[in-house]
Parts: sequence; C-alpha cells; structure tokens
Amino acid sequence: MSNPDSFINEVTEELRRDRLMGYLRRYGWIAVLAVMLIVGGTAWNEWRKASEQASAEAFGDAVLAALEHDAPSDRVEALAQIEVSGAQAGLVQLLSAGELLETDREAALAAFNQAAEDTSLPDAYRQLAALKRVIAGGAELPISEREALLERLSQPGQPMRPLALEQLALLQLEQGNRETAIEIMTDLLSQSDVTDSLRRRVTQLVVALGGEV
Repeated sequence: MSNPDSFINEVTEELRRDRLMGYLRRYGWIAVLAVMLIVGGTAWNEWRKASEQASAEAFGDAVLAALEHDAPSDRVEALAQIEVSGAQAGLVQLLSAGELLETDREAALAAFNQAAEDTSLPDAYRQLAALKRVIAGGAELPISEREALLERLSQPGQPMRPLALEQLALLQLEQGNRETAIEIMTDLLSQSDVTDSLRRRVTQLVVALGGEV
C-alpha cells in the first residue's frame, strides 16, 4: 500500500473515532440511563417477589396459629385479628364461617352468604362460599333456592362445577328423582377435571343406586 493510501486510511479511522466520541458525549447518557433502568427494574422486581413471599408466609403462619385454638369462638376471634388484603380477606371469611358452624349455624350461613355476595372477592371464593352455604344449610334452605344456585355453579367453565354437580345429584335424590340423579352423576364422571376422591364417591353412589359406570 502506498504512503498516500496509508495516510488516507489513518485519517479516515481518526475521523471515525472522533465521530464516535462525539456520539458518546452527546448520547452516552441515554445508554447509562438505560442500564440504570434495567438494573433498577430487576432489583425492584426481586424485592417485590421477596416481599410478596414474606407476606404470604406471614399470613399462612397467622392462619395456622389462629386455627390452633381449642374453642371455635377463640379461632373465629383469632382469625378476625389477622391483617388481610385482597384475596386473603375472602379466605379468612370462609374459614371463619366454617368455624361458626360448630357454634352458631345461622351466623355461619349468613357469613357464607355475605362472602358469596362480596364482589370484591375473587369469583372462585364467592362460588365456594355459595356452595358451602348450600351444603351447610341443607333442608333449612328452600329446594328451589338450592337448585337455582347449583344450576348456576354447575355451568361449564365454572370453578366449582364438579362439586356443584354432585350436590345437584344429591338434591335430585332428596326429591326422589333417582334416574335424574344417576344421569347427572354419570355426566360428572365423564368430566376430565374430577378429583380422584370425588370420582370414587360418585362411582360408589351410582353403583349403589343401580346405575352403570
């Protein structure tokens, strides 16, 4: 390569370096800010996850400690003292209502109904509260009310569908509708989201009623 060519190349490289340094001086702060945002965002995300985990563990410990009391009234009182937020409130409501069943059935049914109608709770909690109210209330609740509620809970896609179908079949048996009950339970056994314990329970009942599994 001739000296003129070498000189031109050196000048070109120097111009490139000068241009690059100019860009860095002018826009380098953007890269620094981007790095800071990435590092800060990662740190905040890890802190949030750790805080959520610590909060969940503290809530779980508080619930377990409340349920260790001997008397149902003491357990209800201890549950009421737990600081809750979001879905935790629904879980505490359901646990408290369950404890009340041992001492005050009417208050328990009212608590289940209150949780079922509380629109601030997750839908799964509300449906579970409604289902537990039907089960706990039994014959104390009008058949038409129980049937209407179970029909709604047993619609496809509902989280309580399998358990609601079981209760709907039992309600049909209560009214003497044996064939309808067997039909409902046979349909239940064909569902993919049925737990093993529920499947065994329903299968035994179908067989006892003379149905085919």
